[in-house]
Amino acid sequence: MAGAASQAATNAVDGHGVPVRHFGVVLPMEQWRSMAEALRQAGTAFIIEPYIRFAGAPGEQATMFFLDPSGNAIELKAFADIAHLFAK
Repeated sequence: MAGAASQAATNAVDGHGVPVRHFGVVLPMEQWRSMAEALRQAGTAFIIEPYIRFAGAPGEQATMFFLDPSGNAIELKAFADIAHLFAK
């Protein structure tokens, strides 16, 4: 079912349509920044461009979404403070 995620439902988050079905990886912030730059340089078509949510606030996090070659939605995420990963 290649490409199914690219046609899947989305949830509104910060004015973006986040794919409901996606795979994710949490990286250290510096590695996330490096990956964001490498993906930009490679011409990656982002579903959601790399950006920082909650800047300067508890729970500050970086996120980006793109499709892998099979059409699966991928999220790369990082937290300013990894202790907030599962915070409510």
